[in-house]
Amino acid sequence: MKKILTLALCLAGATPAFAAPDGMALYGANCGICHQGGGVGAPGQFPPLANRIDKIASTPEGKKYATQVLINGLAGSIQAAGATYVGFMPSFKSLPDDQIAAILTYLSSLGSTKPAPTFTAADLAASRAAPMPSSAVAAARKALNAAHPLP
Repeated sequence: MKKILTLALCLAGATPAFAAPDGMALYGANCGICHQGGGVGAPGQFPPLANRIDKIASTPEGKKYATQVLINGLAGSIQAAGATYVGFMPSFKSLPDDQIAAILTYLSSLGSTKPAPTFTAADLAASRAAPMPSSAVAAARKALNAAHPLP
C-alpha cells in the first residue's frame, strides 16, 4: 500500500495540473495551412502575419480588431504588406478563447515590437460577446487603417 501511495504521489507531481496552450502548435494546426509556417503568408493568396500582428495589436483598437477577425472571420479585399488580397478567412470561434489568445500572442511574438503585445482569454471573450458579420469586420479594418495605417 505504501508503494502504491508513493507511486501515485510521484505521478501526480510529474504532471502539471494545467498547461498553457502552445500558440505555435495551435497556429500550425489551425492557420499554417494557409498562412504558412512562421506566418510568412503565400504571395497572392494569403497575407503574411509575421511582422504585422504585433504592429496591428499595438493599439487597443488594433488588438480588438485582431480578436474580431479570429472570432468572426473576414471577407473581401484587403491591403497587407503592400499587396492586395481578395478572399475569405473563416471564423475560428469554435476554438476556446485561451487557444485563440495563444495563437495571436504567438503571431505577435514574430514581429519586431518589444515587448510584443499579448492576448488573453478575456480579450477573446469580449469579442465573442459582441459578434460581428465578416463585412463589419472589414469595415472595422478600414476605420482602423484610417486611424492607424496597417502594415
